[in-house]
Amino acid sequence: MATFSSRSTTLITLAVVLAVLSGAAEAQLSPNFYATSCPNLATIVRQGMAAAVQREPRMAASILRLFFHDCFVNGCDGSLLLDGTNSEKAAGPNANSARGFEVIDAIKTQVEASCRATVSCADILALATRDGVNLVGGPTWSVPLGRRDSRAAFQSLANANLPGPGSSLATLIRMFGNQGLNARDMTALSGAHTIGRSQCRFFRSRIYTETNINGTFATQRQQTCPRSGGDTNLAPLDVTTADAFDNAYYTNLLQQRGLFHSDQELFNGGSQDALVRTYSTNPVQFNADFVTAMIKMGNIMPAAGTTTEVRLNCRRPN
Repeated sequence: MATFSSRSTTLITLAVVLAVLSGAAEAQLSPNFYATSCPNLATIVRQGMAAAVQREPRMAASILRLFFHDCFVNGCDGSLLLDGTNSEKAAGPNANSARGFEVIDAIKTQVEASCRATVSCADILALATRDGVNLVGGPTWSVPLGRRDSRAAFQSLANANLPGPGSSLATLIRMFGNQGLNARDMTALSGAHTIGRSQCRFFRSRIYTETNINGTFATQRQQTCPRSGGDTNLAPLDVTTADAFDNAYYTNLLQQRGLFHSDQELFNGGSQDALVRTYSTNPVQFNADFVTAMIKMGNIMPAAGTTTEVRLNCRRPN
């Protein structure tokens, strides 16, 4: 009887511990996480992003891309921000194209001056992304906070987990699904391409070899993206309103003016055609779905066992 009682107590204790851990995981992120420990956080980040976007409107898109590329690799843990030999910055999808790190560094410096060793780089990136989107005309939302920074980067995961500009619709759905994001989330998040620029090397194949592309649009892009050379020449992802967050990305797709193969895959006789049509005529629905998907993506947690901390410098572990 004593043995049963001891075993029973152990099981109950284990159950309580698991419940606490589960509850902690679920309750970890909250928009009010820093309400008392760093009450000026939102203002500091907003001011930093406002200055960055005023200097260069494209920076809103660059920071948004950093957040996406961070969250798809071991969750939203700031691992993309780390320097080093195994850095995610050096992975194929990011090498010589990911940018805006200095903006996060500058904001982090201001945050540290106000609230020492309190706010993670991952949370700063999440807030900066929201503010960047809003500053160029997009929606705003309450950002759940409480993320911690990974002490290591995951270069191999970055190479494996990030969908490329040549991805098929099936690949996009699968890779987003691997992160717990459904096809509707994927199509809404793809609308991030309503802002920003891309290097020629990422869309050259489309403008010279594909047939489901507007001829005038292809010719226009070929003027600054030759068949060889000019790999880093830039073109707007949204040819209509390059620096404004709106639904023009989807109207472009209807006209076969998607810059990437992966963009046009969303409207090419497949399962997302109807949703693309909806977003092209209903910007309110697009904004609502985009916000829902951004929060969902921002809630992707690091893998169990990841060693985390609040980094004092976003580029290196403490």
